[in-house]
Amino acid sequence: MSRPILVAVAWPYANGPLHLGHVAGCYLPADEFARYHRMKGNRVLMVSGTDQHGTPITVRAQSEGITPVEVAERYHRIIVESFDRLGIRWELFTSTHTENHQQVVQKIFLDLYHKGFIVLQPQTQLYCPQEERFLPDRYVEGQCPHCGYEKARGDQCEACGRTLDPEDLGNPRCKTCGSPPEPRQTQHFFFRWSAFNDHLVEWLSDKPHWRSNVLNFSRRYLQEGLRDSAISRDIDWGIPVPVEGYEGKRIYVWWEAVIGYLSASIEWATSQGRPEAWKDWWENPEARTFYFIGKDNIPFHSIRWPAVLMGCGGLNLPYDVPANEFLNLEGRKFSTSENWAVWINDFLDRYDPDPLRYILTAAAPEGSDTDFSWSEFHRRNNDELVGWWGNLVHRSMTFTAKHFAGRIPAARETPEDQAILAQARQAFEKVGGLLETCQFKAALAEAMELAREGNRYFDAQAPWKLVKTDKDRAGTVMATMVRLIAALRVLLTPFLPNSSRVLHSVLGLSGDPEAGPWAIPELPEGHVLGEPCPLFKKLDESIIEEERARLG
Repeated sequence: MSRPILVAVAWPYANGPLHLGHVAGCYLPADEFARYHRMKGNRVLMVSGTDQHGTPITVRAQSEGITPVEVAERYHRIIVESFDRLGIRWELFTSTHTENHQQVVQKIFLDLYHKGFIVLQPQTQLYCPQEERFLPDRYVEGQCPHCGYEKARGDQCEACGRTLDPEDLGNPRCKTCGSPPEPRQTQHFFFRWSAFNDHLVEWLSDKPHWRSNVLNFSRRYLQEGLRDSAISRDIDWGIPVPVEGYEGKRIYVWWEAVIGYLSASIEWATSQGRPEAWKDWWENPEARTFYFIGKDNIPFHSIRWPAVLMGCGGLNLPYDVPANEFLNLEGRKFSTSENWAVWINDFLDRYDPDPLRYILTAAAPEGSDTDFSWSEFHRRNNDELVGWWGNLVHRSMTFTAKHFAGRIPAARETPEDQAILAQARQAFEKVGGLLETCQFKAALAEAMELAREGNRYFDAQAPWKLVKTDKDRAGTVMATMVRLIAALRVLLTPFLPNSSRVLHSVLGLSGDPEAGPWAIPELPEGHVLGEPCPLFKKLDESIIEEERARLG
């Protein structure tokens, strides 16, 4: 039965381009997951957008001497281009700077305000006399009270992942001018997180399918007890607080950004001419909602957002939050300030997208931090994509074109032929099961193992010899090979959609290559195949040092 599947993906800040770490963290696994479920026939709604509010945008705008709108619009275009070139396919990719998003956020704010989950109370905040303003979130840096990191931001420590308030920092300093701030009194709207602590503990007690890193982090977080915190800010960029007399304050970017998953679903439904359709993913108990994020966003999606949903009532809570750990680069953490990064658009100016998708999945940081290196990229491209998979396809299809006029020959299958095709059928269950449980690295490895089995079968049968002595047997071998390749084409489509689309044509198939079904295609005897062509390019070893020289 077709099931509604919501694929909610972290909203990238529109204050810079995407690098490999961003893509490996959440965007690539989300795309693979969504592609698989579309092929299975499920009703997929994959949404995200650029996060255009909050201090990350205003800090960037101030440093460049332009407006926040100009910063957000520039990087929104760059981010969309990166996703398009990489083959990330959305039902909707929007932004938080839309009228629809503001209306949804303000409606939820007022609902929770009237229910008593949001309250107004005084707060002492850091104020910079030199800049003559309060210092919310990323306008202040200092020492993390939990791990001692000296450059923790006022909203979160990127070293240990803890969420913070600016007042928590030791030795705070203004991000703009570097001077020490002073405490001053103001008023803010607080969300009563403490009211949901016990409910969240109970909710998290029954999540055996969650990754251990996400579950353990979330439970430790709740054991410390949730503190009520301000969800409004004294800045002029963002969504206004919808309470009379306080319209000059803005809603905290993290509180309103996670509502974007809901507002984007509503925007998509409206664009389809079915304004109530979003409810099929948000109110239908049969729906499953998956939140793909990086580990620095875990508390916002496993604790904060579920608390808001509990306060609203009637909306589906997350079924799973498959957060990845961090991807490092050549043994070091990504650092945009030091240009220790590989930017997506720069990469795609020199290389095809599927080899990148392949290595970022094969080395996915699912349970622990992993590393991207140019030597490993070179090795996997040449040995695995070109050597195992591409070579299997090219030699099989060119052999069939040469000796069997580009048509699938008649087959009289032996136990060896039946065994390899049985493995292919079993692979759909194995790979599918791994994808459904968000084990992308293992799913890709399972599919590639079938490709290696195909190479072993081809070498053992030696059709280049058989064609001289027993052409009928050679025909059976090649019919088996083409059907195996057709199966692998389906299995690898979630991971390698671009080359799989090319192979779809090489196999002489028509229609949408991603429409499914998730099964071996029926290819009858005599089926006319397309023109063979290489799927991947072999890379010269010189690229390793060339690319390393670009870093830093």
